Amino acid sequence: MLSYEELTPPERALWDAFPEGRRVDLRAGVPEVDDPAAGHRWGRGRTVRAAVVATLLLGANDGERSGTVAALRLVGARITGRLDLSGAEIFHTFSLEGCRLDEPVRLYGATTRTIAITDSRLPGVDAELARIEGDLDLRRSTVEGGSLTLINARMAGNLLVSDAEISGTDEWAVLAGGLVLEGSVFGQRLVTRGGFRVPGAQLLSGLFLQGARLGSTRGVALAAGSVAASCVECSQGFTAEGEIRLRSARIEGLLTFEDAYLNGHGTALDGVSMSVGDLDHRPAAPPSGLVDLRSAQATWFRDGERSWPEKVLLDGFTYGSIRSGGSSAAAGDGGTRPSHEVARRLDWVRRNPGYAPQPYEQLAAWYRKVGHDDDARCVLLAKQRHRRLTLSLPARVWGHLLDVTVGYGYRPWMAGVWLLALTLLGTLAFSTHTPSRVKEDEGSPFQPFIYTLDLLVPIGDLGQRSGWYWSDSGVQWLAYLLIAFGWVLTTAIVAGVTRALQKS
Repeated sequence: MLSYEELTPPERALWDAFPEGRRVDLRAGVPEVDDPAAGHRWGRGRTVRAAVVATLLLGANDGERSGTVAALRLVGARITGRLDLSGAEIFHTFSLEGCRLDEPVRLYGATTRTIAITDSRLPGVDAELARIEGDLDLRRSTVEGGSLTLINARMAGNLLVSDAEISGTDEWAVLAGGLVLEGSVFGQRLVTRGGFRVPGAQLLSGLFLQGARLGSTRGVALAAGSVAASCVECSQGFTAEGEIRLRSARIEGLLTFEDAYLNGHGTALDGVSMSVGDLDHRPAAPPSGLVDLRSAQATWFRDGERSWPEKVLLDGFTYGSIRSGGSSAAAGDGGTRPSHEVARRLDWVRRNPGYAPQPYEQLAAWYRKVGHDDDARCVLLAKQRHRRLTLSLPARVWGHLLDVTVGYGYRPWMAGVWLLALTLLGTLAFSTHTPSRVKEDEGSPFQPFIYTLDLLVPIGDLGQRSGWYWSDSGVQWLAYLLIAFGWVLTTAIVAGVTRALQKS
């Protein structure tokens, strides 16, 4: 147990100020001198032992005084030795500002009030299994040579790491798997040299990383698989030097990458099976790795011209509505839209490697939902054309025939165009020649137009085809050709319409 007599002058000042919660400021007033980066040169007059801090927080000299609340508030000090409060129950606010700590802070399994270590420099914080009845505030601090560990911790307040720098010694700078946080993670402009790991965490008020820069030494910048959060904001210049992993995440509100830079190695964004309220995927530049949205769900999502890399996995991705930039039509109100919108959407779907029908079906279903049936048919036609590439040669030939005749049933008007063209061709050709009657003085007079229709329509008999024949072999072959076209066209119409009615 420390005695008052063995305390140094700065330690005595802290000891005396503690019962009243007064602030002890040891700064020299010169910015260059007061920078914690130069704290190793601070002398005895600015040094406080970690044992003194721990002794006060554990209950020494906390006698009640009228109208005051005991608290430890220290500014501009160098703290030597290990500040180890593992398993402790701390009932006082703990605030360090502009300080330098020589060794990591250990709060393993501790129960504490708010802890603030701001504008400071320290080699790590271990708060695994801690219970913090308030905030953990590390704003503008530099954590070097160690990580911020909050594995399975519970916090009633916020985790504040805005403008901080955290350099882990291994793969991870922040380790917070299983963290239960009733407040928010505020990490605006946070810089890490190592990944930010929060798998299975419950971030009840959201994760805010606007302008943050997460660097990874082994490929994963943000590991948030199975996280439950109200919102996740990775925007306003957010940069991930590594993969963002959101597999099976549950985000009730907004997940945004607006104006972000996703520099993954192989995979930029893994969102497999995640569920999102609103997905805003409008990064500042196309991600450098693939985006994996297989089996993901979104109430709506928004993208832009620079949203997608060359490879996007979309099989199973479902959404209620699409918004493209600021287009009101894309918002699902059924209004007008840019003429190139469908082509851009199809280009997006085709970035899914191989043939998968679901992305086409989902896109077509959305177009139908907003009343754009023509666009839906265009998408389904593109689906059939993509599918044709996977078929055998005879099936591809038949597919081409269906395509050029009736557009796989999604463009039935093409049958009318073919019928009109062939009817015109036959009428002109047959009007320049004279056929012979099959039976003299029997049947109706020859009419080139009706004769051509009788050849093209395989069902029924208009009395022309059976009543006349050609002695000119060239004209006879044209008649045979029109009969064949009639059968092919009829078969294609039936097959195309049947295919269009099926969900294949």
